[in-house]
Amino acid sequence: MPLAVVGLRDETCHSAAMAETLSLDHARDELRRLYGFADFRGRQEQVIERVLAGQSTLAVMPTGAGKSLTYQLPACLLQGTCVVISPLIALMHDQLRAARANGIRAATLTSADADWRETLDMFRAGQLDLLYVAPERASQPGFRDLLGATRLALFAVDEAHCVSEWGHDFRPDYRQLRPLMDAFPHVPRLALTATADAHTRADILAQLGIPEDGLVVAGFDRPNIRYAIRPRDSLPRQLAALCAEQPGPGIVYAPTRRKVEQLAEQLARDTGRPVLPYHAGLPPEVRAENQAKFVASEDMVMVATIAFGMGIDKPDVRFVAHAATPKSIEAYYQETGRAGRDGDPAVALMLWGAGDFAQARLRVNELEPERRQGERQRLDSLAGLVETPGCRRVVLLRHFGEKPPEACGNCDNCLDPPDVIEVTELAQKLLSAVYRTGQSYGFGHLQKVLTGVDDERVRSKGHDRLSVFGIVDGEEARLLQPVARALQVRGHLAQTEHGGLKLAGDVRDILAGHIKVGITKPPERTRTRSRRGDTTPNPVGDPLFEALRTLRRDLASEAGVPPYVVFHDAVLRAMAADRPANLAEMAQIPGVGAKKLEAYGEAFLKAIADN
Repeated sequence: MPLAVVGLRDETCHSAAMAETLSLDHARDELRRLYGFADFRGRQEQVIERVLAGQSTLAVMPTGAGKSLTYQLPACLLQGTCVVISPLIALMHDQLRAARANGIRAATLTSADADWRETLDMFRAGQLDLLYVAPERASQPGFRDLLGATRLALFAVDEAHCVSEWGHDFRPDYRQLRPLMDAFPHVPRLALTATADAHTRADILAQLGIPEDGLVVAGFDRPNIRYAIRPRDSLPRQLAALCAEQPGPGIVYAPTRRKVEQLAEQLARDTGRPVLPYHAGLPPEVRAENQAKFVASEDMVMVATIAFGMGIDKPDVRFVAHAATPKSIEAYYQETGRAGRDGDPAVALMLWGAGDFAQARLRVNELEPERRQGERQRLDSLAGLVETPGCRRVVLLRHFGEKPPEACGNCDNCLDPPDVIEVTELAQKLLSAVYRTGQSYGFGHLQKVLTGVDDERVRSKGHDRLSVFGIVDGEEARLLQPVARALQVRGHLAQTEHGGLKLAGDVRDILAGHIKVGITKPPERTRTRSRRGDTTPNPVGDPLFEALRTLRRDLASEAGVPPYVVFHDAVLRAMAADRPANLAEMAQIPGVGAKKLEAYGEAFLKAIADN
C-alpha cells in the first residue's frame, strides 16, 4: 500500500528517486542500501509503515530487535529532521557513531558537545536527518523555539518507559515531552521501549498522547540469552568461573559502590582479564574513560552499579551477571537485555541471597504508603522467578503478558531440571526455633541450636535447653540454609533491625500444616556446569575469522570507533563462510551497506584473498 510522504532528498543517506508516494518496497531498497539487509525483522515493517503514514506509535520491542532502525530509516526517507529524545549522553554518542557509519546525517546536542554551534546551523538549514537530545534539554522553552526554525519529520522518544511512574526508570523530565510535541501537532510521535508491562504501556500511551490503536508489541523473548539463577555461595569464585566460560565482553552488576571496587579488583587478579569499575562515585572523566574502553574492547569485564545502565549500546556483550538480586523483573529484563544484542549466544546469570530479599522488603516498608503494594507485588514476582523449578523464560514472559511454551530449552532449569522436594516439616522446625529463641537471632545461631552444636553462646542463652535443640541432623541439616532462603524469599521470615530473623506473613498456616513448603533440591557443588552451545565469537576456530577480526580491530582503532561499528561478528562469520571475491559479492553479505562497502570492502577482500 503506497504511503504519502512529502518527498525524498538526493543526499548522503537518501534515495535519488523523487516521488509523491512511497511504498514499503522503496523502504526495503533503502534498507538494503544503508544497512545491507534484504528485509525487515519482526515488527519493524509494521512500525515503519505507521511512521511513514504519519501515525503516532508506541513500539515495545526486545533489546536487539532493531528499535533504532524504526526511526533512522524513516528519517532518511521523509523531509525534515527526526528529533530523538534519549536519556543518556553516552547512549546518544553510541547511536550517533553507528548512524554516521551507515551514512546517516546525525548529530547530538548535549553539554558534552563542543561543536554545538555547527550542529545548530546544520539543524536550522535542514541538513540533519537525526538530532539527538536529552529530555532535560527538550523540556526547555528555548528548545521549542529552536524546533520551530526548521521542518520536523518525527519525534522519537527512546526508553519511553521513563515517562511512566509505573516504569522502573522513571524520569520526571519525560513528563514534559508531551507539551513540547503538542506544539507540533502534525509531527508524528514514535515511542520506543524494551521493558513495559501492560500497566506501564497504558501509562506511556496516555502520557505521550499516543492513541491506543498505536500500540505495537513485538514480544519480549530473547531466545539467544541463556538465563541461569543460582544461590550465592562463593561470589568471586562463581564470577571467575563465568569469566572463564565466557571469553567475550561482560558486565557484572554489583549492589554498592564498595562492592564494585572489591569485585573489580578481585576479578582482575583472579581471571587475568581486563576489568574496570563503574559507579557514580568515580570522577566523571574516569567513568567516561572506563566506558569508552569497555565499548572498544572485545574481552573486557565491567563491574558496575546500575549507574552503568541505559548508556550501553554495545552489541557484543556475551554475559551479564548480577552479584545480587535486581529491583524487579522489569529491571532484570532491562539489564540482562544488554547481553547478546547482536543475536549471538549470551548468558544472564543471577547470584542471589536470602538477605537480598529481606533487605528489599525492609526498603519497601520505608516507601510512601501508596507505593508499597505495587513494590511488594514486584518483589513477589521476582521471588517467583528465582524460586521456580520450571522454565525461567516462561515466568519472565508471562510477567509481560505473553503465553510462551512450557519450556524454552535454553535456561538452567530446562537444561538441567531440578528435583523438587517437600520440606514442610523442616520449615516448621526452623520457624519454631525462630519463635522459641525470641525472634532476634540470625541464621547461624539458629542453625547451631537446631543441629545441637555445643556452643558457648547457645548455652549462655539457655537455648541448649529448648525443645528445638538438636532436632535436625543428617540430610536435613544440609537443607536448612535453602529452606531459610525460601522462607525469606516468600515473606515468611523477615530480618530484624539488627539482622536477626523474625516470623512474618502466614507462618501460622505453615506451622499448622495448612501450607506445604517445597524447594528445589540444592545441586551438588561442582567446579563446572553443563552449558548449551559455544558462546565464543569463533566457535569453529576458523583462522580466516580471526584474521578478519584483527583487521576490524585495526580499522576501528584508526577510525577511533569501537570494532562493532565497523562490522558485527555475524558479518565477519558470513564473510569467512562465503569468501566473497569482489565488491559485488561482498555487497550480498547481510550487514554490508553501501557506505561500509565503500569504506571497508577492499580491505576485507584483500584479507580474504590472503588467507
